Amino acid sequence: MPFSDRGHTMTINPIDQIQRRQVVVATRETLQRAEELFGHKFQLPLVSFDLTGRTAGMYRVRQRRQEIRYNPYIFGKYFSDNLANTVPHEVAHYLADELFGARNIRPHGTEWQAIMCKLGVKPAVTCQYDLSGIPQRRQRRFDYACGCTTQAISTVRHNRVQGGRGSYLCRLCRQPLVFMG
Repeated sequence: MPFSDRGHTMTINPIDQIQRRQVVVATRETLQRAEELFGHKFQLPLVSFDLTGRTAGMYRVRQRRQEIRYNPYIFGKYFSDNLANTVPHEVAHYLADELFGARNIRPHGTEWQAIMCKLGVKPAVTCQYDLSGIPQRRQRRFDYACGCTTQAISTVRHNRVQGGRGSYLCRLCRQPLVFMG
């Protein structure tokens, strides 16, 4: 982990190719353990390392393609803990989808919790990591005015207003928010 003299901030490096292979192997081994536990054959979903921000892992289905995404920076800072907890957490989401259908259950509901317990991992929903040194995307804010104050709104809302797909009112004076340019 390199150390920067400017502001004394530490920059975390993402995991390397060897560690990425270890994560894929851990994902595959968790699936194999699940096959023994559930008596069911599971395909290894796509595993990628493109997740950024404050989330260590994510399971998603996009265009009928199942994928487990991992954050290489958070893994870089907390590798062992993520192998032990994040990998089975995300695999459990995949298993819950395969066994029950994601639309039929809550993301961290009783089915997912039962799968985590069968895998021998505490069914924790989030982890408490110190994320200093990990790059995070910050949304830009835009100044808007109403009859009583100035407010900063997010990029998403700003783009909706500029594209004519939305408008927003002040919660206090109920007048429209107008972009200040």
